[in-house]
Amino acid sequence: MVSRRIGVEERRARLAVRHHLHPGSRAASPVEAARDQMGLHTSDPATPFLSSWARVDGLTIPDMETHLYDDPSLFRILGMRRTLFAVSHDLVPLLHHGCALALAAPEQRRLVGYLEAEGITDDGNRWLEEVGNSTVEAIIRRGEALATELREDVPELKQTLTFGRGKKWGGKVGVSTRVLFLLATQGRIIRGRPRGTWRSGQYRWAAMDSRLPGGIPDVDPATARALIVQRWLRSYGPGTEADLRWWTGWTLRNLRPALASLDLVEVEVDTGPAWIMADDLQPVPTPAPWAALLPGLDPTVMGWRERHWYLGDRWEGIFDRNGNAGPTVWWCGRVVGGWGQRPDGAVVYRLTEDIGADGDTAVAERAEALEAWLSGVRVTPRFPTPLFRDLSR
Repeated sequence: MVSRRIGVEERRARLAVRHHLHPGSRAASPVEAARDQMGLHTSDPATPFLSSWARVDGLTIPDMETHLYDDPSLFRILGMRRTLFAVSHDLVPLLHHGCALALAAPEQRRLVGYLEAEGITDDGNRWLEEVGNSTVEAIIRRGEALATELREDVPELKQTLTFGRGKKWGGKVGVSTRVLFLLATQGRIIRGRPRGTWRSGQYRWAAMDSRLPGGIPDVDPATARALIVQRWLRSYGPGTEADLRWWTGWTLRNLRPALASLDLVEVEVDTGPAWIMADDLQPVPTPAPWAALLPGLDPTVMGWRERHWYLGDRWEGIFDRNGNAGPTVWWCGRVVGGWGQRPDGAVVYRLTEDIGADGDTAVAERAEALEAWLSGVRVTPRFPTPLFRDLSR
């Protein structure tokens, strides 16, 4: 039975407050921001920096580097949809056991097949155990290590594998790439400080124990999935089964038991029924008007499958062909345009609708603040969208 209706305006109000985008609801730290968003996307290395800037007043780039590297309180791990997230320490075991660990066994089977087909070994499982152990030991000796350094320490990693033999999409990949990915899905290693600047994706690798003493705590996978859904609903709810299935990347066989284990109630949104935690029915009032500039792949814009209530029909140019969101401009809980950077570092934007004089002023102020924060540094999304390309000429 539907308990009450939660309209578009209230959903936008919840987004503003719970995603720390309204000036009166900022997060105290990047850790709080990451925890409350269930992780900050970091497929693009710059995204967690820009996502945190949008949510934490007074944040500096060195502050963020401290949280990620110098005194780690944010950890880059695989999570939902095989995607890399920067998460707080309490989320590490949930994402690992609820998402990443399930990738390890099929990844090992594929890798064994490649190794044996290539003639590198006739016992792929034993080879992976030995080379995996040698790789972790080499990382421990160095403290942190780039893949190039590990290939020198562990010669077996220098070899290449052929995939998709006879197929148009086939090619070659270094053994090191696949072995390091496997070790990460097993929770044995974690990405550390990149080579180069904060925008670099060439990460060093560290032993998981060096970041989380004792390694990743054990959590039953079903329990981990239930807690992931619970936390998502508290930050993103109300949400539909379609939203959760897309966001988690799980099958319904994994999602539905997680939903069934929670104390939920059904509410009505503009498209039909949706789920919310039973103790989260208190109405959320609309806050004062606010503006935000969010980076590509920000967790808010990528938070739901059904995006009409904050995106409308403004898809063209804002997403790429694979569904990756580019940098977006927000006004009062909805996407109203996109932004980019000129070659000189100037932050520029384009609105897709008239948002009035107050909206124009608020967006301009956020653009000026972001330009000052970047101080001439250009950030190019890993997945540049048509609108970003056009604005950044």
